[in-house]
Amino acid sequence: MPNIPAATQRSRVRVPLRFGDGYSVDAELVTFHGLTDGQEHLAVVLGDPAPGAVPLVRLHSECLTGDVFGSARCDCGPQLREAVERIAERGGVLLYLRQEGRGIGLYNKLDAYALQDQGLDTYAANTALGLPEDDRDYTAAAQMLTALGIESLDLLSNNPDKAGQLRDLGIDVHDRVPTGVFTTAHNVRYLRAKVLQTQHTLPLGELTELSAG
Repeated sequence: MPNIPAATQRSRVRVPLRFGDGYSVDAELVTFHGLTDGQEHLAVVLGDPAPGAVPLVRLHSECLTGDVFGSARCDCGPQLREAVERIAERGGVLLYLRQEGRGIGLYNKLDAYALQDQGLDTYAANTALGLPEDDRDYTAAAQMLTALGIESLDLLSNNPDKAGQLRDLGIDVHDRVPTGVFTTAHNVRYLRAKVLQTQHTLPLGELTELSAG
């Protein structure tokens, strides 16, 4: 087990969630003391796992444009909506991590969008700005899970790096469960880049056809 500092639960509060399509669910929001990066990450506890079952967990990186404004340039908003319902049905936790733009921040993300409009993919745009392709570190996520008493889980994600980092941090990722595929005319190139650059588990053939169409 890696020697990472322990975090503790700071507060828990019940909050009813409601989405634009009418779906609603009760959640418990948990805040923490002692997270290594000093960010205000949040755990959203949903449902109740069956006795003996591992919880379903998603690490969802904050995306103001997609989660709040419904931007069609990414798939973040639909993934968030899907994850809440799937976790509530099975029982588990969504960690809402303050890692806008894969960790580069909101303003830099919008600058990268401008470069994407000139033909660069999402990763090349970050590099052109002198920034990492993906600057996310999941140490705080491992701290949060441990503080919640979760040492083994199924991870709702298409991203192998999330599972790899959690395992390296001592969390037992029993299985990686893929999310749905949420394509729009504006995000197909973005999704295809995630497959080619970071081996996300998405249907490359289908995305190639859509991007050419």
